[in-house]
Amino acid sequence: MNKSVFISTLGCSKNLVDSEVMLNILLENGLQKVDSPQLADIAVINTCGFIESAKEESINEILEIAKYKQIGKLKHLIVTGCLSQRYSEELKKELPEVDSFLGTTSFEHIYNIIQGLELGENNSLILDINHDLKPDSKRSLLTEKYTAFLKIAEGCDNLCTYCIIPKLRGKYRSRKLEDIVKEAKVLAASGVKEIIVIAQDTTKYGLDIYNEKSLPRLLRELNAIEDLNWIRFLYSYPEDIDLDLILTVKESDKVCSYFDMPIQHSHDQVLKRMNRKTTGKHIEDTIALIRAHIPEAVLRTTLITGFPGETDEEFDALYDFVKKIEFDRLGVFAYSKEEGTPAAIMSGQVAEEIKEERKNKIMQLQQEISLRKNQALIGKDFEVIIEKEIEPNLYEARSYRDVPEIDGIIYVKALASHNEGEFIKVTIKDAMEYDLLGDEII
Repeated sequence: MNKSVFISTLGCSKNLVDSEVMLNILLENGLQKVDSPQLADIAVINTCGFIESAKEESINEILEIAKYKQIGKLKHLIVTGCLSQRYSEELKKELPEVDSFLGTTSFEHIYNIIQGLELGENNSLILDINHDLKPDSKRSLLTEKYTAFLKIAEGCDNLCTYCIIPKLRGKYRSRKLEDIVKEAKVLAASGVKEIIVIAQDTTKYGLDIYNEKSLPRLLRELNAIEDLNWIRFLYSYPEDIDLDLILTVKESDKVCSYFDMPIQHSHDQVLKRMNRKTTGKHIEDTIALIRAHIPEAVLRTTLITGFPGETDEEFDALYDFVKKIEFDRLGVFAYSKEEGTPAAIMSGQVAEEIKEERKNKIMQLQQEISLRKNQALIGKDFEVIIEKEIEPNLYEARSYRDVPEIDGIIYVKALASHNEGEFIKVTIKDAMEYDLLGDEII
């Protein structure tokens, strides 16, 4: 098919992987990728429907790109992903500009849908979200060529009361370990140097198919792939971080000492209302265990302020917890009331201004913590990956401490010219709240 396609991906990295699968399917069937909807015959928008702000962003993107059906060459507009899965019937009525809707597990049918549109059919496809996973799916990367995400499971069984993901993505389904390792080897052979392991909850990997937590085993297998430099894993829940996982990170030279642990809160009563499977003390003990075995480990978390019923005392306990623990990286969301979740109908809904005030208070505290921690890095040496040239011999880079698009960057004054994806050594010379400055060393 001699057509051009533009793909817009919103939301999480798991969505990005789905977009890469769709792109590969379209490229293999003769379509050409373009970087602007103005140049496209077909536009695909892979949406997020997780929280209210994400839904608004998705709707705005649909309306913006739909304009090119009037002012450009755009012929077909297809909307996929979580928003489609959640609201397809409503969207069909409200957005006649959209030609087809595909759900979260329907994206592999993208070319068939386009073929139907070319024949004058106006089809949508929302499949059962609990279908079996394919052993492998070819991808055309939308990340920089040296970094790739590796999705190891789909869905979630945690049933947190604020979260709609199980209704959008289905139950937790792990991929077979050998299929994941095979994909990682293909990525490494193509020039990928950094693999970022993702799932809704990576620490649950393997429980459904191997009857045991298998993330440590997977990381050890990935660590043996010769062409990789860095391996990361994100979204690890504290109740499943154990000594086996910690020692695997410590003993695997390519696995970054970085624990992304979305705790959401620290007060036991709030955690109970959230249906989280942990306690404040257990979270604190887990962090202490990590730091005891890997003192240089980076700890990142996300929090929710203003969850239904959150009292001043419960928030103050969270604030004090953040002050005590001193996370290296921290993000905060004001609670978003999502229809279809148990939390949406809980009593004690917190006023928007209080949620935002509490969020801002913690972010101000974290800014102070982050600056102090960054200043402690001055004089230390790190291996970094070059990401972008700003001007001759001045680059943006990342160390093992930094996840792309999430954490800060290191501005590097280099001794020579470097390519994107190249690894060099730097000494940290100065620090800001979230970013660092460094000089290349030999």
